[in-house]
Amino acid sequence: MLEVLGSVLPNAVAIAISPLPIIAVILMLMSPRAGKMGLAFLLGWIAGIAVAVTAFTLLAGVIPEPDADKGAQPIVAVIQVVLGVLLVLLGVKQWRSRPAHGEEGELPAWMTKIDSMGTGAVVGIGFALAAVNPKNLLAAAAAGTVIGRAGLGGGSITWTLVLFTLVAAATVLVPVLIALLAPSRAATVLAGVRTWLASNNAAIMTVVFFLLGAQVIGKGLGNF
Repeated sequence: MLEVLGSVLPNAVAIAISPLPIIAVILMLMSPRAGKMGLAFLLGWIAGIAVAVTAFTLLAGVIPEPDADKGAQPIVAVIQVVLGVLLVLLGVKQWRSRPAHGEEGELPAWMTKIDSMGTGAVVGIGFALAAVNPKNLLAAAAAGTVIGRAGLGGGSITWTLVLFTLVAAATVLVPVLIALLAPSRAATVLAGVRTWLASNNAAIMTVVFFLLGAQVIGKGLGNF
């Protein structure tokens, strides 16, 4: 189990350091309903990650078993190579969309309406950013493919999924805990983090997608 977990941790980290959900939860934690909105977003974010990686883990079980003599897994290999190429292409797209030097990155229009959102909408946004966002979906798909094909028992798969989800959710969980446990200091700290992430969003995700894409492609080539 630990070997499989170690293999998919880069995918969890790729989801965790996505700047957009971190900026979103920071904005919510700086609103008048900080605690309620932060917990709602965290709930949706964790649920989205768990659903996505679990779904791909289950889907991986329907892939035919590898050739017993050669150990080749051509179907898995093709899936991994395709996922890796898509991740690299997302990295290229991120780099091309980076703001000009000295400019702050443009944030989605819905972020300006956070103060007026209901709890259900906040949960839905958290879920969508985790499970529907193409970037995180590809990372979850790559991880689920590995977990589902590792031959683990039911208990080991469950623990691997739980630990994967916790790592992937950590960067949203930590700001929420800071806001709840140290509200007097949270505003200053979180505001600085938000500004830095907004300016460096594209560069961060470009590096992450290139590294993760190369890793997934390498796994795929090894399975031919």
